[in-house]
Amino acid sequence: MMKTMKTPFTILSLAASSTAFSPAPLNGQYSSSSSSTRLHFFEGLDKAFEDAGPLGKGITVGKVQVGLAVSGAERTESDSIFAMLEKHARNNDDIGSSYDADYEDGYGDSELSKMCHETCLALLRKSDNWVSACSDSEWFKEQDMGKAESLYNLWADREACKFEKEYIPPEGSAPVEGNPTVAVVSLVIEIQGDETNFDRAGFSLADTKNVLTSIASDCRVEGGDCLNAVEVFWTPSEPTEVLSERDTIIDFPELITL
Repeated sequence: MMKTMKTPFTILSLAASSTAFSPAPLNGQYSSSSSSTRLHFFEGLDKAFEDAGPLGKGITVGKVQVGLAVSGAERTESDSIFAMLEKHARNNDDIGSSYDADYEDGYGDSELSKMCHETCLALLRKSDNWVSACSDSEWFKEQDMGKAESLYNLWADREACKFEKEYIPPEGSAPVEGNPTVAVVSLVIEIQGDETNFDRAGFSLADTKNVLTSIASDCRVEGGDCLNAVEVFWTPSEPTEVLSERDTIIDFPELITL
């Protein structure tokens, strides 16, 4: 029997100007998955000839997903993680209208990196409510920037294809009494260097915190200039929608129970 997928919010997908790759078209999105180890027999040799930046060598594409239990009241609170994500989603067009518009002062203080930072902090503050998580990443040489961008797009599109539509509640809409649910927040990230930690989210609370803390810290390096792109998805979107644990297992099989 065909099951209707829950609705996500697509927030923001920007490619920042950097030495990693030329700015991509600006449009909205973002997401994450489970940490795995790959065997790259020549990776050490590759890295030996790479120029190091503030966060190390090359480019890393990573993703992290967190499932958390959310009460009905929290889903409609003005200071909840959902309210914060909705705010960034509504501002997506303003941020993405031009590359220069992503900087509110003259010192490279990227709105994109602020959004990524705030999302990670909001998830960390809800660590008592986490029920599952996972992460994954892949490193690329700087000359393989096209492959890095391709993988980033692939992972983001895989998350977007899970849902029927994108929905953002209009600003100022009357609050609706929410239902308790399991929610999943997913981030897909492309960041310069090889130092950002995407390993072992879901293996323990401590490992999951380490991943989110590393992303939150590194996305702000040099005013956010090291963050090439980020895409965030979350579901369910409407306060009355419910994502059961069974739905989570079917729709997000990579998640590891904490």
